Amino acid sequence: MTAFSLEPAQLAWCAELRALADERLRPLAEKGEPGRVNRALLVELGALGLLPRLFTSGALDLCLMRESLAHACTEAETALALQGLGAHPVHAHGTETQRARWLPRVSDGSAVAAFALSEPDAGSDAAALSLGAEPDAGPADADAAGTGGADAERRGEPGTTRPVTPGTTTAERPGTGTARPGAGRGAEASRPPGPATPDTGRPGPEASRPAPDAHGPGARQAPAPASLAADRDGPSAWRLTGEKCWISNAPEADFYTVFARTTPGAGARGVTAFLVPADRPGLTGTPLDMLSPHPIGALAFDAVPVTTDDVLGEVDRGFRVAMDTLNLFRPSVGAFAVGMAQAALDATLAHTTARTAFGGRLRDLQTVAHQTAEMALRTEAARLMVYAAATAYDEGAPDVPRRSAMAKLLATETAQYVVDRAVQLHGARALRRGHLLEHLYREVRAPRVYEGASEVQRGIIAKELYRTLDATTEEAGA
Repeated sequence: MTAFSLEPAQLAWCAELRALADERLRPLAEKGEPGRVNRALLVELGALGLLPRLFTSGALDLCLMRESLAHACTEAETALALQGLGAHPVHAHGTETQRARWLPRVSDGSAVAAFALSEPDAGSDAAALSLGAEPDAGPADADAAGTGGADAERRGEPGTTRPVTPGTTTAERPGTGTARPGAGRGAEASRPPGPATPDTGRPGPEASRPAPDAHGPGARQAPAPASLAADRDGPSAWRLTGEKCWISNAPEADFYTVFARTTPGAGARGVTAFLVPADRPGLTGTPLDMLSPHPIGALAFDAVPVTTDDVLGEVDRGFRVAMDTLNLFRPSVGAFAVGMAQAALDATLAHTTARTAFGGRLRDLQTVAHQTAEMALRTEAARLMVYAAATAYDEGAPDVPRRSAMAKLLATETAQYVVDRAVQLHGARALRRGHLLEHLYREVRAPRVYEGASEVQRGIIAKELYRTLDATTEEAGA
């Protein structure tokens, strides 16, 4: 960890977080069930005061948390990040009623949040969303909207569709093996702990998971695309019809920040953000089986009722809510990547020091030493760019979109390089199930795709550069 941009107190806090992740969070992560939300881990994150910090910290603190946790326990890092991603729109754009209902439960880990932006045909192109709110001649059914029951668990076998059943819990349906989208609290306590990871004790392949709203590599073929449309259901209500896909924490989340098209043909200006509790009638979910098992799935909306009370921000201004959230979280995705890169670098330094070959230590071979130097160089450069982007966000700088895109792009591409080099220098042992690098090798791939693929980040950077140039030219001409 560099001291260039951090105060001693921040460095000490990062060291404390790494120790907590290693001692208290990783054991809980190892007991989690593959592809399921680890609610016990979330509760512990809340008890340690980390989840509440999502709503009181700036972007730099968020990056420090994510980097430090990722260094020791990627599952804990991502569980924290997904809570923030799903709940930040409520914190920043929600009403007092919405915040009072959900944020305390997100903060103590008793409610799971999810950010539902991507669709089968609109992932990185967020402005092309087609999940819509379309008009309905009938009046809004207030009773159907549902207000409770989000604590009930819904769980099904991969490849099955799970309906939301308001007010029904797993305990009320013993032996069924099914549960609704919007899994219930306390689910982890009812599940037997998973097996310990062999060899290193680090989180193994079963525990890893792609990050939020990811177009995850290795995903099963998704259902046929269906536009998510918001149809008018009276003057202050809509019915949501269509699909969302690659949604982290789906279908087990307790509520979703859902982006739907309320004005057809309006591009980014016709999207509205809604807070949709998981027990709304017509909302079902399907888990997706990923290369790196994570809680991630698809959501189907069959005339799901929402009203103006569920709107986050303003009608037809939901794209602003999405971009505000992504500008905050994109640098912290870079921090997650930096944490993984540092873990891979640390493992490589230890291995090349202990391993003897060709009459000496691996570290004494120039080809090895140069590779570790390059790994360290790229990791440090990515870290500094992440910190710079986060600081720009905290200071309200005008170039936040460009800096956020740069930070995510450089850090995620760097982490891929560093982890790959680490595997190469470790040899076959790094590919053994349960090895730290085997875990990181699968874990590091998804961040280059989700929250805007690397190609999208390059497009954002170029667009912002030319926008700045054009503005400067106009001023000079004036």
